[in-house]
Amino acid sequence: MIDVLRLDGKKYWVNPHMIESMETTPDLTLTMLSGKKIIVKNSPEEIIEKIISYRKKLGIDKQEVL
Repeated sequence: MIDVLRLDGKKYWVNPHMIESMETTPDLTLTMLSGKKIIVKNSPEEIIEKIISYRKKLGIDKQEVL
């Protein structure tokens, strides 16, 4: 799970593997695979860095070779 900051200033945790897309409108909206939308204060770059860090902790940061 990665932490994000809701517009009301509260911390919220999401499963980064469930994020389908991100859009700035002007706030960052995360669209989850379920269709749920979460609006956060974080920048897209910050979310991407958190996802990369999370995947490194899990050991799944390398490309799979077929």
